[in-house]
Amino acid sequence: MASAQTGEETTTDGQPPLKRVMGPGLLLLFIVGDVLGTGIYALTGTVAAEVGGVVWLPFLIAFVVALITAFSYLELVTKYPQAAGAALYTHKAFGIHFVTFLVAFAVMSSGITSASTAARAFSENAAEVFEVDINGWGITFIGLGFMALVAAVNLRGVGESVKSNVVLTCVELSGLLIIIGIGAWALFGGDGDFGRVTEFDTGDKGVLAGVIAATGLAFFAMVGFEDSVNMAEETKEPRRIFPKVLLTGLLITGLIYVLVSVSAIALVPADQLSDPDTPPLLRVVEAGAPDFPLSLFGVITMFAVANTALINMLMASRLVYGLARERVLPPLLGRVLPGRRTPWTAILFTTLLAFGLITFVGEVPALGGTTALLLLVVFTVVNVAVLVLRKDRVDADHFRTPTVLPVVGALACGFLATPFSGRAAEQYRIAGILLAIGVVLWLVTVAVNKRTGAGPAVLDPTHLSGDAPHGPRN
Repeated sequence: MASAQTGEETTTDGQPPLKRVMGPGLLLLFIVGDVLGTGIYALTGTVAAEVGGVVWLPFLIAFVVALITAFSYLELVTKYPQAAGAALYTHKAFGIHFVTFLVAFAVMSSGITSASTAARAFSENAAEVFEVDINGWGITFIGLGFMALVAAVNLRGVGESVKSNVVLTCVELSGLLIIIGIGAWALFGGDGDFGRVTEFDTGDKGVLAGVIAATGLAFFAMVGFEDSVNMAEETKEPRRIFPKVLLTGLLITGLIYVLVSVSAIALVPADQLSDPDTPPLLRVVEAGAPDFPLSLFGVITMFAVANTALINMLMASRLVYGLARERVLPPLLGRVLPGRRTPWTAILFTTLLAFGLITFVGEVPALGGTTALLLLVVFTVVNVAVLVLRKDRVDADHFRTPTVLPVVGALACGFLATPFSGRAAEQYRIAGILLAIGVVLWLVTVAVNKRTGAGPAVLDPTHLSGDAPHGPRN
């Protein structure tokens, strides 16, 4: 609609619409940067410990599952080109406010677990780069200090624009291209053992069980593409360009991950790659290019994971602020810092949750696995929502995924989220505690709303994305 006074377009609540600034090039860089991040930098060694030399296989399977789910997101984002993501699709499909809240809180929680994973990876890389001989509580203290610094930056209101995301993407990508380049040099120079890429070593597990368990971990490296749907209102002609660009972005990142994992295992045996004392890709650089300045690669890695932590904590705090503003979380969490105009109570709340995870969990596989678990549940809901919303007709043409894909996607994501996939019980405890905190706060808010006459807690997911930043998830 247009404003009668100014002639400018406005949304249904009288606000100006978001500016459509992203064409195919910027959207592609955004998606590639969104997927690249902590996962491949921190979990390559853990995946190798599960399957041995075929470390590339779980990343490939995770890519296929992510690609199938991406088709569901494509149908929904071209059908409803609004910046609200999974919460919006859940709300339209099921219309149950509590379920919409759980999906939104699960997305928020995945941001905190992802940032905590990044904090741990940052600590380990910092100790290696600066040659500080610490472990255990020393690594934890560095992680806590790093997260406190992230909170301070968050309080200052430093977000990330699309153009800065291009720069950050290039930095993150450079580290992975270095690994691929070292692997290619080793291949053509006759160094390394590329025969290892076909060797299975799943320990006391069967081959299938080991690969499935490793895929559940590797999936953490493929998440992030779903964030791109939050850019729908800032993309030029989203119905036309989203399908081609999103699929291209996933293909690029999937290829990079497979090449990185092949290069890693060719240069470093699985038992050494999975050594927790040294970040896995640093060990690869040391083995394949001993003259390459390790400190430079370490700084690139630290920068990549630091960016992951900052963006995810920005997202999580803004989502908590949006939920508080919608009166489904306590209004206290919706307080804004005067002057800076940042949601300080939401930042404090999400930072305290991250502190707890870093202190009492700490380990990268547990935190990364919990991130994957939470998003696998969300992806299962989204795949089902596609099928439910087939009955909802819209006037505009939109992408339509073959029916078999959301069915397969729902089954695959649902299975990978169950204990049958070999997922550690600790991940369910972490996810359960986080969601339980959300449910308790929701119940308290509902009770307070009734007592004060503020009305029922009605969640409109389109209000959750307002000032939320966008960026890498993993």
